[in-house]
Amino acid sequence: MNGFNIIKKIGNGTFSVVYKVLRKADNTIYALKKVKLPKLKDKEKQSALNEVRILASISSPFIISYKEAFIEESDKSLCIVMEYADDGDLYQKITQYKKMNLSMEESDIWRVFIQIVKGLKVLHDLKILHRDLKSANILLFNDGSAKIGDCNVSKIFYGDKNLGYTQTGTPYYASPEVWNEAPYGQKSDIWSLGIITYEMLTLHPPFKAGTMDALYKKIIRGQYGKISKKYSGDIADIVNNLIKVDPNDRLSCDEILKNESVMERIDFFKDREGFNDDDLNNKEDNILMKSFRLTKNMRFIS
Repeated sequence: MNGFNIIKKIGNGTFSVVYKVLRKADNTIYALKKVKLPKLKDKEKQSALNEVRILASISSPFIISYKEAFIEESDKSLCIVMEYADDGDLYQKITQYKKMNLSMEESDIWRVFIQIVKGLKVLHDLKILHRDLKSANILLFNDGSAKIGDCNVSKIFYGDKNLGYTQTGTPYYASPEVWNEAPYGQKSDIWSLGIITYEMLTLHPPFKAGTMDALYKKIIRGQYGKISKKYSGDIADIVNNLIKVDPNDRLSCDEILKNESVMERIDFFKDREGFNDDDLNNKEDNILMKSFRLTKNMRFIS
């Protein structure tokens, strides 16, 4: 950590803390995630390294970018240095709107939604499931950018024969198949995308309950409140085609991006807000790196 000045703590989890830092080498602000390795089980250590692997493999304007990773010897922590989101995260933004009793502008919702879909497409094209897509993991920037972050529980799958079974993610955003401990694939992320979009439109998730059992029953029924008429039918239709109990009924990323109303908004942002074609067409040539590992003395990441 000698190469960094810690500015402030910006988040923390059970085994990790995220700081806003200044890297002395380039005098640039970054986010530094510090994961306490000695307290983790082997599987949890692999999850931490998995985040490094995925972030280091991907170069996309829609996924938070990786800078470096190293082991802090003093407390044997894995430090992951990433791009700093200067406008917080989507959950914070939704909470702010709720406190002010204001609604999000539809154009802002479309802008964030399209960028999430673009980032999710990058992951899905690499056979990666995010598995914990939620508003708190959508990082925002003052220039209007929105990027997917927190890929530590993401998993690589190769075809329908290798679907996920592990229950992971945050309950409010988890798909019915995850709740039922059934096989799941990319459409599970699509369900979570629908929940996030509904949350932007209503400032609360579509399924809420006082107990896990009650929440489960609501999610597997798939019935939720209507979206306000102040928003267009286009955005409501998109949400309705994402929050479907049967994963086969949900749109894929490619189908979303080919939707006429989505294409109209993409053209709008491209023409009026300076989005460039490379960003919107997702022309990245990403190649997933092979597994990372820690050497026995934990000094180096291989």
